[in-house]
Amino acid sequence: MHRAHDVLTQWNAKVASPVLRTLGEVARDETIAGLHSRLREANTQVSQVQGKLDALAAVTANLYHENLALKRRLGSERRLSPLPDQV
Repeated sequence: MHRAHDVLTQWNAKVASPVLRTLGEVARDETIAGLHSRLREANTQVSQVQGKLDALAAVTANLYHENLALKRRLGSERRLSPLPDQV
């Protein structure tokens, strides 16, 4: 027990001292922080675009099924008329 007290005192003395970083380490940490920020922004944009794509996929699926239903209702007798020549 008494020895642990000495070890803890030494530990606390070393841990309490501030950690000094070199200019290179400071620059590295700032670069990392900036990259983390840019990554968060990019992930937010990706999430927004993915949401829009999901919504567009749902609309496209609905239109596809509506188109099939309308074709069935018209029957096979109705044919598409050709587009006029564009000159």
